[in-house]
Amino acid sequence: MNRKIVFAVIVAGAAAVLIGCTPQDGQAGVFIDATDRQLVARGAQLYATHCAACHGAALQGQPNWRERLPNGRLPAPPHDATGHTWHHPDTQLFDIVKNGLVPGRTAPEGYESDMPAYAGVLPDEDIVAVLAYIKSTWPQQARDMQAQVSREQARR
Repeated sequence: MNRKIVFAVIVAGAAAVLIGCTPQDGQAGVFIDATDRQLVARGAQLYATHCAACHGAALQGQPNWRERLPNGRLPAPPHDATGHTWHHPDTQLFDIVKNGLVPGRTAPEGYESDMPAYAGVLPDEDIVAVLAYIKSTWPQQARDMQAQVSREQARR
């Protein structure tokens, strides 16, 4: 193999790791690095702008987030350790933020949600940054468990 091609492949792979998302199709193989301080800092700013209005400035979610509203929808859940965000693999979290809750894929059939899709609003790299920020706030035990769920999902 030509050295220039090998070098290009290595650089492309490194760039993908640096932005925290591989491959670039935005769905399969998402890895969200909550230890990347620059990524987390950018994610904190983006979270404050795009997510805090519903999910809370301190990631606390809306009150009574497990109780259906009169319209049948659920309030925005917390993204801190008291919620269930850390129960889901990186690929699913990314999909939910990018595409919203999709019945039959990331939500039960017939489910309606107020969660908007951020495709077209935020590039994939910014979605990854927001999720890196969220993950960075979890206690180590929750991060470890979520990493295990992500590894299991990747094996499927």
